[in-house]
Amino acid sequence: MGDWQAWVGREELRRDRIDEGHYARWLATLDRPAPADGAVPQGFHWCLCLPDAPSAALGEDGHPLRDDSPASFLPPVPLPRRMWASSKVEFHQPLHPGEGVTRKSRIASVTEKTGGTGQLVFVDVAHEAQGESGLAVSEVQSLVYRASAEPGTPPAPPPLVEGSFDPSAWSAHRALVPSETLLFRFSALTFNSHRIHYDLPYAADRENYRGLVVHGPLTASLLLDLAQRELGDNMLKKLEFRGLSPAICGEMLHLVLRSTGAAFELGAFATDGRQVMSASASL
Repeated sequence: MGDWQAWVGREELRRDRIDEGHYARWLATLDRPAPADGAVPQGFHWCLCLPDAPSAALGEDGHPLRDDSPASFLPPVPLPRRMWASSKVEFHQPLHPGEGVTRKSRIASVTEKTGGTGQLVFVDVAHEAQGESGLAVSEVQSLVYRASAEPGTPPAPPPLVEGSFDPSAWSAHRALVPSETLLFRFSALTFNSHRIHYDLPYAADRENYRGLVVHGPLTASLLLDLAQRELGDNMLKKLEFRGLSPAICGEMLHLVLRSTGAAFELGAFATDGRQVMSASASL
């Protein structure tokens, strides 16, 4: 498809500051109080050091356009559909409101594969977010680019089937329905203009989804919130998660957690038991 190895090692530097208004809106979106110790909860780093391409520089899908110029951080993979596939996150120390943050990002790898849905290109991006006291969060995000769905392909994910999710094997369980309002607010907080999260005709007709798609990092943020409810604020050292199937706006989402000895297993499931996200964490 293309030689993307020239992008491996390419770096980008962004600076930000934890604005108290932005932070308050994040807390309001997730319906949670601020931690008593004044630190910012884990997961807020996804709202920092965001891409700020002008509207005129956005593609049809709402993402910033990519080209083969030295200024293009991500490679210009021609496959039209993009998703956040997975992340490996390590939390080194908490951040605080008002703190300045610098994030260095580096293209770690670009890999072409062929899957059940056709050609795939995975781009791994390594991020290091430094606060005023040093390294705060390190993360490797895996983005996947996919081909358009073939004509006649059933929309994804499959329609809900008979049955219900059974949370009895899990020690903690929270059920909620991600609404259009929640998706809109999270898109605003993360400056994410990907149209699959707010433009239903585009999501259905152009990207072949059965409805508006819940953001992967929103589902991960909700799992982090569940961990906070059960374990306390900023208790996790590592979090790894992988998207397995799209979560659809307006449909019940089950968030669960259980201990596996020295670590924890987390997951998100649709109401019929289809797994949306798998995750693991350690203290």
